[in-house]
Amino acid sequence: MTNIETADYLKSELRLIEQWEHEQKDLFFWEKLGRLPFALLDRITPKFIQEKIGTALDELGSYVQNGGRYLISKEQMYRKFFPNEARDELPASDRIGQLPLGRMDEMAGSIIESSSKTAAVQGATTGIGGIFTLAIDIPLLLGISLKALQEIAICYGYDPTDQSERIFIVKCLQFSSSDIVGKKAILEDLAAFHSGEKSGQVMSQLQGWREVMFTYRDNFGWKKMFQMIPIAGILFGAYLNRSTLQNVTETGKMMYRKRRILEKLN
Repeated sequence: MTNIETADYLKSELRLIEQWEHEQKDLFFWEKLGRLPFALLDRITPKFIQEKIGTALDELGSYVQNGGRYLISKEQMYRKFFPNEARDELPASDRIGQLPLGRMDEMAGSIIESSSKTAAVQGATTGIGGIFTLAIDIPLLLGISLKALQEIAICYGYDPTDQSERIFIVKCLQFSSSDIVGKKAILEDLAAFHSGEKSGQVMSQLQGWREVMFTYRDNFGWKKMFQMIPIAGILFGAYLNRSTLQNVTETGKMMYRKRRILEKLN
């Protein structure tokens, strides 16, 4: 496969991403409806689940600040790209950034598929016990989501251990579960990364990281309702976890793909 990509090809791919962004600025009716039970169910949710959500909030903040326990090892991903090559003076992330877009897409696609399957299995497992196992499900699903987004970042030649990339990843996580107004605002935030402005406005939003988790947890509206039914939660947990991961990873792929295309064009 050649490393040469024409500007026309990259521009056409960029237009497809921009079309996807436009389509994301609205929610299907069932997605809006799915968030309605949350406020009511929140009142009857056992205290230990509320505490687990609070813990997940703190862990997400720790991830943004210093990587926390969700930070992955990069070396394993690098070996997937360069399994038989000796070490090079050029950093692996820079070498990946020089690869053809198709190679990056191929690796990202495999991550989306594997992480979605993992999330489905985990959702089915935690769905056995009804609403009480949701306390286990929330941090596990958050961990799978963050791991997948970090691996997708590597697929497009970005270093997820960098703090600015961790902010970008959390923004992708937030985008996948936001409403129209939220998606528009987040796209504006991410535009700062696309233009190379990684500091200033976006970095200052570290203080608002807790909003991300509050938005993200709204996705559990229907899950909370259906997981109150033991055993039936197996099917709902598997389906909802898989769809959540697919939305999260698709967002990550599109956002990182856009950044890489713009850098290649420049």
